[in-house]
Amino acid sequence: MSGHSTVRSKDGTTIAYDSAGDGPTLILVGGAFSYRRYKSWVQLADLLAPRFGVVSYDRRGRGDSGDAPEHVVEREIEDLDALVRMAGGSAHVFGMSSGGVLALRAVAAGVPIRRAVVYQPPFSVDASGHVPPPEFGRRLDELARSGRRGATASYFMREGMGAPRAFVALLRVARPIWRNLEAVAHTLPYDYAVMGETVHGKPLAHEPWASIATPTLVVDGGNAPPSLRTAADALAERLPDAERRTLDGQSHNVSMKMLAPVLEEFLLDRR
Repeated sequence: MSGHSTVRSKDGTTIAYDSAGDGPTLILVGGAFSYRRYKSWVQLADLLAPRFGVVSYDRRGRGDSGDAPEHVVEREIEDLDALVRMAGGSAHVFGMSSGGVLALRAVAAGVPIRRAVVYQPPFSVDASGHVPPPEFGRRLDELARSGRRGATASYFMREGMGAPRAFVALLRVARPIWRNLEAVAHTLPYDYAVMGETVHGKPLAHEPWASIATPTLVVDGGNAPPSLRTAADALAERLPDAERRTLDGQSHNVSMKMLAPVLEEFLLDRR
């Protein structure tokens, strides 16, 4: 399969996707700031296409996909379900960061996923991790609705992710990169909604994770903050059928050349 197309979600929203390769269907679910034509995302799809029918899509509100007046996490789950059904009724899934959390919420909701891989779910499950301020969700919504995309992106990075101000300032100077971030900044409240109660520094709840029977690989990077290692461990402990993997020397911006063989091994179960 190959090419660009669209699928209509349950609420009528058009979801744009690219497909390439042959083999078992693998749907890529991006996290905050990502979209299907993001450079590293395209690279990952190219690396996986020899073994999989790769589907890379724009989450609603991003790229060429449509949107609805109000965001509800259940609609994003329905978007993924529409893609799975388009692909024949079952698929593997890979989710990056908050995209991995969305993918697992979809599995818990009954979307037919055969195997799942998630990279570095950005939970905050104890006092060691960054916790957004109490007013974060409200303020993020206000900024996004105001149309101030640069301010929205900056606020999300500083207060939501805990990025240093100096780092954000450097990104703003890198105009091509910053323009790409601004292009999807209005959807950052969607990612915060997907995370739900998992970012408040409290132990990870048992549900919905404990009800997910799908074989799942939870991956993190060896250079990631210890709090994200703790988060990945907590998720793997909650999932009934989970494996853990750490990629040495990697951070949140993982090397797709290192990641692709890990996905291939687990999803094709060559053991």
